[in-house]
Amino acid sequence: MEPHQLELLAPARDADIGIAAVDHGADAVYIGGPSFGARASACNEIADLARLVYHAHRFNARVFVTLNTILADNELEPARRQIRQLYDAGVDALIIQDMGLLELDLPPIQLHASTQTDIRTPQKARFLQDVGLSQIVLARELDLKQIAAIRAATRPETTLEFFVHGALCVAYSGQCYISHAHTGRSANRGDCSQACRLPYQVTDMEGRIVAHDKHVLSMKDNNQSGNLEALIDAGIRSFKIEGRYKDMGYVKNITAHYRTLLDQIIERRPEFARASSGRTTFAFTPDPEQNFNREFTDYFVGGRRDDIGAFDTPKNPGLPIGHVKKVGDKWVEIETDSPATVLNNGDGLCYYTLQKDLAGLAINRAEKVGEGAWRVFPKDPLASFKDLRAGTPVNRNRDMNWMRLLDRPSSERRIGVWLRLEETAAGFALTLTDEDGHSVTEEAAHGKEPARDTAKAESGLREHLGKLGATHFAPMGIALELTQPWFIPASFLNALRRDAVAALEAARAAAYRRPPRAQAVEPPAIYPEDTLSYLANVYNHKARDFYAKHGVQVIAAAYESHEETGDVSLMITKHCVRYSLSLCPKQAKGVTGVQGTLRAAPLTLINGSEKLTLRFDCKACEMHVVGKLKPAIAKSGVPLTFYKTGPNPVGARG
Repeated sequence: MEPHQLELLAPARDADIGIAAVDHGADAVYIGGPSFGARASACNEIADLARLVYHAHRFNARVFVTLNTILADNELEPARRQIRQLYDAGVDALIIQDMGLLELDLPPIQLHASTQTDIRTPQKARFLQDVGLSQIVLARELDLKQIAAIRAATRPETTLEFFVHGALCVAYSGQCYISHAHTGRSANRGDCSQACRLPYQVTDMEGRIVAHDKHVLSMKDNNQSGNLEALIDAGIRSFKIEGRYKDMGYVKNITAHYRTLLDQIIERRPEFARASSGRTTFAFTPDPEQNFNREFTDYFVGGRRDDIGAFDTPKNPGLPIGHVKKVGDKWVEIETDSPATVLNNGDGLCYYTLQKDLAGLAINRAEKVGEGAWRVFPKDPLASFKDLRAGTPVNRNRDMNWMRLLDRPSSERRIGVWLRLEETAAGFALTLTDEDGHSVTEEAAHGKEPARDTAKAESGLREHLGKLGATHFAPMGIALELTQPWFIPASFLNALRRDAVAALEAARAAAYRRPPRAQAVEPPAIYPEDTLSYLANVYNHKARDFYAKHGVQVIAAAYESHEETGDVSLMITKHCVRYSLSLCPKQAKGVTGVQGTLRAAPLTLINGSEKLTLRFDCKACEMHVVGKLKPAIAKSGVPLTFYKTGPNPVGARG
């Protein structure tokens, strides 16, 4: 029985970062194409994608391109043409949200369901599988039991993908419209303004302040390092790292971190295998704490928790390193918790003010003044640092030594190969067989001259044959099948080895097969619901035709078409502000003197002139953020009409 493949899926802002992801152990890379990706400013030209594809396929790693925005009618044909170009460039799969693409004449490229399709139920997952999507990205909010239920409801060949690291959208993906309502910038069109990271004043129905200037919609960052084996057992086979806006250092470090963890599991459990070829070695020890993060949470995988929010700041608080000992006129003396801590010119330090605001301090110059004591000279005047005084705890959120380490080449990825040198009638033959079973033989004519020093001759043969350092291969074994030790010049062996390596590269490239496109079931699968509101994100007539073909009777247009101008749910989320502020009625159950006094009444969020209402659906254990389209934004849209009598507007339940 073939082992189950586990895929480590890394993000790439550009082709160079994608190549680094592969070199640091990614089995697959996802990256934006020229347009129509859900990260509007992370686009790449076809030629750059082809360069990434060429490198990835060397290791049987795959390249997925994000085409996961909702499309207007006039964008369908440009999208279809772009997909053809991507297919011709060798891309392995597309990650999509808009079901209108399934109604187009596409090349036989594999299709994956984006997280934007909001997959939370077995019924939704099975439907997307049945219409021809091979890999589906589950909602980040699911717990292990929900994941296992989806696995049980889908075919084994349908790959379940799950985000294991990176920034968290507080909303169910695809179910947030605040950005569009307030700014006209649509998250479903790749241009989110990130209202969730803003500070809000939270008030109750009587106008009393519940929380002041708190980032109550800002989540900590996702980190499933401790849950990988449980996720595997629940049915996840693709482990996705968030971060198509992230820099090279982040992708190197986080990819290496999860490569290390998955390899440890695979080593212990032979029923699993890597989804690509080669082994990766690192010139550093991966550490997720070193990259930008808002502190970490494993979110809802193990059930609801009360510490998932980054309410004090959406910035990177860094790692504790010590405290302020003295403050001079132009310097600050820091006493470090560990004598081994080294501060560098260019490091970034930070601390919390008395109001719990995160303040940053960039080091212009750092001088060691004793054991565990450093005098740092900030770039900015000391008078600009509020509440900086003796005893203030200090964190470091930028370590220049770490950054310089990852600026250099920091990994090697090699495919194992066995070499066998044999005699032929006219000379010698070298056979290379790689870890995937590809085998090539190169022959060359050469005279046979007995070696004078047999031991030296044999060690010389092994040394020259094993010189694979400039290639993507590593010698796993060298067999010399000779009737006697011969004197063979190094120049001859090197040329024979180079020819054999080139032949093996060509054989591997010729043998590579892109994953197949899944076929939709016939007759067409029936969608789990017969009515779709704006929450289904239907923005073009091909998407409307798709859902009609699959049994949907009433189909509303996407929020971006501006048919919903009144108060509606602008965000639906599993995060609950009441729960996080210990105001949830369920939390009060059994608490003497509190039980029965808490109600899930609405709350109000205020940021400047912006007001949003929080409504709580306690039965579903969800929160709705309710608001309306700004009049100026409403005037800018082009409404779409798919029906004569529309559905009732979808709001939130109290």
